[in-house]
Amino acid sequence: MMTTCLSSSIALRPYQMQAREAIIEGFCEYRRQLAVISTGGGKTIVFASLAQHYQPRRTLVLAHREELIFQAVDKIHRATGLFPEVEMADSKASLHAPVVVGSIQTLAREKRRNRWPRDHFGLVVVDECQHALSDSYASVLRHFDSFAHVLGVTATPDRGDRKSLGQYFENIPIEIGLFDLIRQNWLAPIKVKTVPLQIGLDKCRTTAGDYNAEDVGHALEPYLARIARVLYEHRHRKILVFLPLVSISQDLARLCREHGIRAEHIDGQSRDRAAILDRFKRGQTTLLTNAMLLTEGYDEPSIDCVVCLRPTQVRSLYSQIVGRGTRIHPGKDHLLLLDFLWLAEEHNLIKPAHLIAGDEDEAKAIMDALGGEGDLEEAKAAAEADRAEKLRERLERNRTRTSRSFDAMEFALSLKDVALADFMPTMPWHEQEVTDKQRALIERFGLDPDSVKNRGHASALLDKLFLRSRLNLATAKQVRWLYRTGHPQPETLTFEEASAHLSAWADRKLKTAWPLFRINYGRVKTAFLKSRSNWPGLEMG
Repeated sequence: MMTTCLSSSIALRPYQMQAREAIIEGFCEYRRQLAVISTGGGKTIVFASLAQHYQPRRTLVLAHREELIFQAVDKIHRATGLFPEVEMADSKASLHAPVVVGSIQTLAREKRRNRWPRDHFGLVVVDECQHALSDSYASVLRHFDSFAHVLGVTATPDRGDRKSLGQYFENIPIEIGLFDLIRQNWLAPIKVKTVPLQIGLDKCRTTAGDYNAEDVGHALEPYLARIARVLYEHRHRKILVFLPLVSISQDLARLCREHGIRAEHIDGQSRDRAAILDRFKRGQTTLLTNAMLLTEGYDEPSIDCVVCLRPTQVRSLYSQIVGRGTRIHPGKDHLLLLDFLWLAEEHNLIKPAHLIAGDEDEAKAIMDALGGEGDLEEAKAAAEADRAEKLRERLERNRTRTSRSFDAMEFALSLKDVALADFMPTMPWHEQEVTDKQRALIERFGLDPDSVKNRGHASALLDKLFLRSRLNLATAKQVRWLYRTGHPQPETLTFEEASAHLSAWADRKLKTAWPLFRINYGRVKTAFLKSRSNWPGLEMG
């Protein structure tokens, strides 16, 4: 796979270069943008390349945890050769630093924030920007955003999150989803296996927006021996297990060893942490338990099974946990997620489907399609096929026009793009009326502008149409006819292939109709000439 180099040892992957260019282009129109890049997609490398691009204007990176701060410093330096400085607690960055990586807790303090002139930075990056609407972030962003471009980066916002973030961010220039990375062989496919071990969470309190770790630990404790037996069935894999408490993690590791699994526990107080991780890396141990120590900044590509025994209501946390196992590795053909049956009245317990679902209804449809076991991408495809069929039924019920134009929903469904067919606005400008320019362009492409919902829908359609044009793929009009002639995959043909297919189809139709046409030609001509003499304003010729 081709990559594009920065002036350093780290290279941009093609999709990272695409993201970089889309963000730069988006800043020509919008000052505050949101980039969606799935866990494992290298979002730090993307904003490092932007920091380099905007030199000599300085960049501020905001993060909420110490691990993220030092991880960003390291990757920015390795990717660009720039020397970031840290603004956190007793560490004070100089006013001459090309990149400052700052703790939001530190910069939320007015005295520390006011060290920096309001026009000091040309770019402000908000890492894990789902927190951007909190008071601490708002105070920092208000200080700088009149003079700086602001880029929020996040891995897995659903439509509800995006609508909330739309209160501040104005545009989403790029979305790189989990399956985009899997299909391009940057990440491993994900399979899910449901473990029919029911663990109740009804007595667990919620603390700071998530299940209380102590309560979850107590709920989990009676099941540890049975969990160890389940893990024994997968002992041939390299398994990483996440638990709520250190004591529970230690107990599970001990029980796994008693069952004959080469297992160890690791936590922040482990004196030989490096040695434990090295033994796991080399396969001397095949199962490693931890109490949420390894959620970020830990990369061991050979992990091919992840077990989340720390139920959560936080999608970004679950994504980070799963992300520890999505890296590709020789001999690894997929990641297995062992999904235990947590019983909770709340509907916001994060499940594997939430890694890819746009909302709760879609997550439920994916989990239903998945059943007890299967490939996550195949389950999503099945759920989308069902959703597409319902949209087609709705389209047929509502079809009142005999327009020669292609209905926008029908066009999107012919491309198998269900999200485009059932477009849902997220940014405030999405809900505005379609512009005259958009209507004219959509009509020129052969689509019915009256079937477009709003400005955001029009923008998404035009993006798709212009992209297909740049890639020399079949036009909307060609796709419509290909679809009607019964072609199984009209969206995949080039313009020339579509033209050839439709020409061949028309020739076959003409050959079939020609004998009948010859028999009736004389009669039709006579009738035509007679009728023409009665047309007002026309002379016989």
